[in-house]
Amino acid sequence: MRRMATLALVSLLLALLAACGSQQTTNSAGTAPGTSTGGLPDLGGRTVTIAVENAYPPFNYINPKTGKGEGWDYEAWNEICRLLNCKPSYQEASWEGMIQAVGNGQFDAAADGITITEERKKIVDFSDGYIQVSQRLLVRKGENRFTSMETFVANEQLLLGTQTGTTNYETASSMLPEARIQAFEQFPFAVAALLNGDVDAVIMDETAGQGYVGNDATKLELVGPSIKSDQLGFIFPKGSDLVGPVNQALAAMRSSGKLDELAKRFFSAEFKLPE
Repeated sequence: MRRMATLALVSLLLALLAACGSQQTTNSAGTAPGTSTGGLPDLGGRTVTIAVENAYPPFNYINPKTGKGEGWDYEAWNEICRLLNCKPSYQEASWEGMIQAVGNGQFDAAADGITITEERKKIVDFSDGYIQVSQRLLVRKGENRFTSMETFVANEQLLLGTQTGTTNYETASSMLPEARIQAFEQFPFAVAALLNGDVDAVIMDETAGQGYVGNDATKLELVGPSIKSDQLGFIFPKGSDLVGPVNQALAAMRSSGKLDELAKRFFSAEFKLPE
């Protein structure tokens, strides 16, 4: 009986040692499972599907040399998943219908420079805002027929380009008759129309406008003061358990200076689209 008890005790100790040893296994972030980077929530290596348009630089675009997606959204979510121990899986989706698709649970999240609005909150949950942006006018270099949205509106001969389904389109519609608005499926088409002279300006978020200017400063510039100011955030299906952890990761990125670093790289004249 004593030998049996001793063997049982030895077996128990070995089991405990094995359990302790298994707890030291590191995850993809280099930390033990259950404790993610900086004490943030640990998502256990789960895959997070993230919808991106891949046509909204500098937030997301395809590098023609590699055929892979790049941009602020990719860098930000790579860092978020590094901090939270998850694996980002980027899924290309059209802007038209993206918010509803997330609301329907087709994706775990979407990142596409999405403005936080009360109307959209009825369909999806938002993260905390990661940047405050102004809506501005993007014009051809040397434009002198107008210097602000007010002077643009006053000239009835001018046409304004934008993208359908955006808050930029809503702002344009609140200030101009529909006949003076040309809406495009994607912003690159609107900018191409501007360069071709088919529209006289494009209303867009300043962050995106700075990306276009940084990529082609000899042909484009932003003019006038802010037309409207909004916060951008990531979206999730209603009740998603990702909202809290992502908010904590964003707070950590703000504290560490990571958000400032990404803003400097992508939301300034330093940004250049790869050729």
